[in-house]
This record gives sequence, structure tokens and C-alpha cells, in this order.
Amino acid sequence: MLASHHSVSTLLIRTELTDVGIATANIPVITIDGPSGSGKGTIARRVASALDWHLLDSGALYRLVGLAAARQGKMNAGEAEIAAIAEHLDVRFSSDESGEEQVWLGGAEVSRELRTEDCGRLASQVAALPAVRDALLALQKGFRRAPGLVADGRDMGTTVFPDAALKIFLTASAAERAKRRHKQLNDKGIDVSLAALSRDIEDRDRRDSERSVAPLRPAEDARLLDSSNLTIDEVTRTALDWAQGLEQDLD
Repeated sequence: MLASHHSVSTLLIRTELTDVGIATANIPVITIDGPSGSGKGTIARRVASALDWHLLDSGALYRLVGLAAARQGKMNAGEAEIAAIAEHLDVRFSSDESGEEQVWLGGAEVSRELRTEDCGRLASQVAALPAVRDALLALQKGFRRAPGLVADGRDMGTTVFPDAALKIFLTASAAERAKRRHKQLNDKGIDVSLAALSRDIEDRDRRDSERSVAPLRPAEDARLLDSSNLTIDEVTRTALDWAQGLEQDLD
């Protein structure tokens, strides 16, 4: 879920965003950054659920901008035009009866389309545009609300929340990430070749790490976690062990 507290089922993207400033300075943030397919989204959801904190899936925002730009035929338009799309996203997030995330763009439900490899490539392209990142920066900061926030992405600890109480950089080998993504897509009935996924992940890693604005890299004070040979439960336990004490600091 892009941004939620677990007692809230529906959120309009431009409502009730907290003003960033002194009022939010003491609200703890855990950032989980890493490359595509590292499992950061899954771990962020689990950590947020265990702590009963808000959750920010920043990657969904860039996927939405890419999808909206593609639908409007503006992926090759100037940077300013794509940034304007980011500033005026008509987006709604909700949960269905089973608790699964639903994302609506312009009144149409796009949850499944949002998680395709094509949409991921669009997201990586628009994320390389400085004006788009600027347009989304304030929105992302606005999700910092009590009792705390778990934010996953690629530059959460370096750019968006540099003062985060805990910064985790989650990674895995490219081969392992491709296998995980392949299984995830197959489980959803989406047919894609493992070789194509491997090439796409390598291309996206290079594009994300070489972009001029907010390149993918660990924050200097981040804790590195290689999940190549770990289960989801083991990674979650490690992250929660590192987070232990953050809530006590609020008391």
C-alpha cells in the first residue's frame, strides 16, 4: 500500500498531508532502499504492519507518473510536461475486502498494470528527470505522520528522509532478483522470460545508479542487508531487530 496507517482503508493522495517542519521532526522514519527486485516493498510492508506505522511506497508514485505520461502520449515530451503530470496526478489508493491494495488513476483501477515490467521501465525513465523528482518530493515528505513511517524506494535515506532514525539498504544478486521477480509474475499469471527479466534488471540497475539526480546508492549511515540467501522471514526479523528501541525513544 502506498501510504497508509493500518486503521485507514482509503486515502486521497492530496488530502491530509502533514506540513513538513518542526511538527514532524520527532516522528521516526525507517527507510528501506535498494535496487529493483531486492524485496524492499515486501519487507517495508511487513515492518510497517509489525510496528503499526504508516507506509510509503515511493516506487508506486513514479510508476503512476510513467503510466499517466504514457497514456497521454507524453513519454517523449519535455521534462516540464512530465513534471506537470506528476504535480496533478488524479490518484486514489484504497484496499479491497481482502486487504489488497487498489490504485486508481483518473477513475480507472490500475493496480495490476502498475506492477508490470513495462510500467517499471516507464517509472525508471521518469525518475531520472530532476523536475519530476522535485514535483514528488514534497508529497513524499508529507507522509511523515505519527506514530512513524516506513518508506521504501531508491533515495529515501539519501534525499527524501536524510534524518531517518534507521536506514536500511536492501540488496541481492541480480540473478536472485530476476528469479524472484519471475516467480512473482508467474504467480500472478503474467508470462515473461527469465532471460528478459535479467536483462531488464541489469539495465534498470545501471540507469538508476548512473542518473545525475538522486542516484541509487546506500546512504553513508545505512545498514547494508544482502538478502540473496535469506528468507523473507529472516530479512523481516533482521529489520525489526534493527528497529528495536525506536518506539521506546518516543516514550
